[in-house]
Amino acid sequence: MEKNFILAGFGGQGILLAGTILANAFMLDDKNVTWYPCYGAEMRGGTVNCEVVVSDTEVSSVHKQNCDYALVLNQQSFDRFINNVKTGGTIVANSTLVSEAKPRNDIQYVFAPMGDLANSLGTSKVTNVVSLGVLSSVIDIISKDALKLGIEKVLGEKKKDLLPLNIKALEAGAELVSCAKL
Repeated sequence: MEKNFILAGFGGQGILLAGTILANAFMLDDKNVTWYPCYGAEMRGGTVNCEVVVSDTEVSSVHKQNCDYALVLNQQSFDRFINNVKTGGTIVANSTLVSEAKPRNDIQYVFAPMGDLANSLGTSKVTNVVSLGVLSSVIDIISKDALKLGIEKVLGEKKKDLLPLNIKALEAGAELVSCAKL
C-alpha cells in the first residue's frame, strides 16, 4: 500500500504543520513516510503546499505527479490541485473558503466548513488541525488516535499548552464528517 497526499493552502494556514503532524502520525503508526514542503518566497499569504507519501514498504519516491488525496484549505489551492488527484482519488476541501464545485466526475469530493468550525472553537489558527480530523474520517489508513499522538509529538513540551485546543479541533473535524454521513 502506497498513498500520496497533497496538503495545500495559503501561507499562515498551518499547512506545513499539518503535513508534519500527518507524517509523524504515520511514522508513529509504523509506516514508511516522506514529507516534502513547497512554498513561495512570500510565505504568509502566498501558496504553500506539502506532499506526504506513506507506504507499508519503502517509499518509491518523494515527489509524485498525482495524489490519492488532496486536502485544500482555499480556492486557489483547490483550483491548482484538482487535476493532480488520481482517478478514484478524493479531494477534501474547506468549504468556508472553497466553492462547492465538482468539475470532475472521476473523483470523490468532501466539502466541510473547516474554517467556520475552527472559528467556533475560538480561533482560525486551528483550521489545519480541524482539516486533519476531517481527513481522518475520510481515509482508513490513519486513525484519529495516531493523529493525536502526532500532534503531541510535533507540539512537544514547548507548545504543550496548545495541545488541548488542537485535540479538540481534531475531534471536532472528525465529528463534522461523521455527522454528515458521506
